[in-house]
Amino acid sequence: MDVIELRNFYFSSLGQMARRMIRRQLRLLWGNVTGLDVVAMGYATPFVRPFRDEARRTIALMPAAQGVVHWPEEGASLAALVSETELPLPDASIDRLLLVHGLEHADTARALLREIWRVLAPEGRLLVVVPHRRSPWAARENTPFGYGHAYSASQLSALLTDCLFAPGRPQGALFFPPFGLNFFIRTAGWWERVGRILWPGLGGVLLLEATKRIYAAVPPRAGKRVLVPATAAVQLAPAAKVTSALR
Repeated sequence: MDVIELRNFYFSSLGQMARRMIRRQLRLLWGNVTGLDVVAMGYATPFVRPFRDEARRTIALMPAAQGVVHWPEEGASLAALVSETELPLPDASIDRLLLVHGLEHADTARALLREIWRVLAPEGRLLVVVPHRRSPWAARENTPFGYGHAYSASQLSALLTDCLFAPGRPQGALFFPPFGLNFFIRTAGWWERVGRILWPGLGGVLLLEATKRIYAAVPPRAGKRVLVPATAAVQLAPAAKVTSALR
C-alpha cells in the first residue's frame, strides 16, 4: 500500500480503532521519552503523536517505495522521503526508533535493520510493529496488515538477534476482528481485554522492543598500518560509509 492508502485507512473507523489499540501498547513499552530523540519510520506517524510533546525532537522517515506526506498537519513538515538502507542521520544519533509498515515491506530486512542499528545510540531502543502471521488480520487485504511479509514471534526475535539487537518479550495488539462493522468497533476494548487472556497468540500485530547491542572491538596491533582499496572496503561492508582508503 502506498502512503495515501495508508493515510486513508487510519482515517477510517477501523483504522482509528487500530491506532488507538496499538498506541496503548506503545505507551506501556516506551513509557516517558522526555528529552530523547525519536524517529518514526515507515508509516508510523499515526502512533507518535503522544510522544511529540515529551521528546526533544521527533521526525518521520518514509521509504521511497511507499511515498511521503506532509506531517504533522500543522506547521512545518517533519517528514522526509528516504532510502531505507541509507538514512540521512549521523551514526549513534537516535534514542528511540519506531518502525511500523516498514519491515514487512523491506526489500532486504537485514540491510534495513543494519542501517537502523547504525543510527541508534548505544543502548538505543528499536520498537518494531509487524503483522502477526497467525492472525486473521494478516489473512485479509482490507487493512495494511494484510500486505507484506507477516512474522511469527520467534521469527521476528531471531531476525533482530541476527542483526545485533537484544529483543525483549513480544507483545500483541488488535485482538478484535478486522471488520469495520459498528458492533466490532464499539466492542473493540472488550475484545482486546479478553483476547490477551484467552488467545494471546492471535493478535493482529506483534510489537517487539529491542535494544542495540554494542560489542567490544578488537584493538589493532600497534604500529601496523594496512592499506585497503576503497572499492574492496565497500564490497566487504556495503552498509559502511567509507571516508578514507587508508586505515
